[in-house]
Amino acid sequence: MTDWIEHFRAAAHGLPVSRVWRGHGSALFIELGALTPRYRHDGMPGEPEGEIGLMIEWSWRIEEGPSIACGSWSDEDLWPSTFARLIGRSVQDLSTFGRIPEVTLSLTGNLHVASFMTSEGDPAWTLFDRRRSGPVAIICRNGVIGVES
Repeated sequence: MTDWIEHFRAAAHGLPVSRVWRGHGSALFIELGALTPRYRHDGMPGEPEGEIGLMIEWSWRIEEGPSIACGSWSDEDLWPSTFARLIGRSVQDLSTFGRIPEVTLSLTGNLHVASFMTSEGDPAWTLFDRRRSGPVAIICRNGVIGVES
């Protein structure tokens, strides 16, 4: 497959946001579609995974209408209520923007989640497709979108 963004756009379209959670630091995880339980190496429950997942390690923002509801540099007290507003919203679009590809997830209710790296190196986002036996993950490296090894 050569157009990975189109693959993820088609796979995510219409799926509901099932879970939004915070990873280490300001890492944001958005799980789409049916959730599957996950277990850590020690047997303890981990975070459930959606059919499609978006991880933005940092920097990110959540836009609501014409303004920014919160972002990775916002007061962390704003995050839980903003994350909760994403739950149940359906994916309208998933696309990239910019010369160095950043990702944006557009949801019903005029909500949008966008990555926007503000440091040297590559954008820090990953898309996961877990619908098959072998999951596919894509990233941006050196300005090119490709499969994570």
